[in-house]
Amino acid sequence: MTREIETDDEGLVRLQKLLAQSGVASRRKCEELMLAGEVEVDDEVVTRLGTKVDPRTAVIKVSGHRLPPISDHVYLVLNKPRGVVSTMSDPEGRKTLSDVVGDRPERLFHVGRLDTDTSGLLLLTNDGDFAHRMAHPSYEVEKTYVAEVEGRLSRGTLADLLAGVTLDDGPVQVRRARVIDAAADKSIVELVIHEGRNRIVRRLLDQVGHPVRKLTRTRFGPVELGSLQYGSTRELTNDELGELLDLVGL
Repeated sequence: MTREIETDDEGLVRLQKLLAQSGVASRRKCEELMLAGEVEVDDEVVTRLGTKVDPRTAVIKVSGHRLPPISDHVYLVLNKPRGVVSTMSDPEGRKTLSDVVGDRPERLFHVGRLDTDTSGLLLLTNDGDFAHRMAHPSYEVEKTYVAEVEGRLSRGTLADLLAGVTLDDGPVQVRRARVIDAAADKSIVELVIHEGRNRIVRRLLDQVGHPVRKLTRTRFGPVELGSLQYGSTRELTNDELGELLDLVGL
């Protein structure tokens, strides 16, 4: 996330100036936060006003919240429409992510995938290390999905989901599950999982007898889709990016 920060000849900047220019608060308020012991740099509380830091490498936290470093990387949220393949090119000529974000100058990576028939939140970045870690199962970043399924989903089925379901490629742990709405012939269910195996939500719900009609990912870690329109993008906020960087140890 690039921000124009003026540094000295050694590439350093006063900490309270960096905080203020990063939108934390006014410079005076940032000084008050430092004096109150609310600012950490590389896991050390910094209270001395005038302390200089490298804005590209320092790990800074304000009241426990990570402030992303200055970088040339971009971190985007995309609301992927149904029918778009989660790749940048497709030999079969189907619509791809490049058709949606092709006007961006950066070479973007997608963080994980969404099925072609699934809409919703997809992260895009030109930070390859971030993309790799975010998609890696060892970091267990939670993902929230809302599915319209066939049939009325019962409390017993919810309990079965939360107890764990074994698919042909292994067990699936569902962190949370709730029915948002139910009728005789369909239900709307929200699931929170941390895995990213191929078509896992569809296979999971099919396994318990409720095939998916429509599926949308609404949340990825702390990042919510909100009211973002289909095919539109926005940049991650500092708070969202800071929390994701902490989640994956960057």
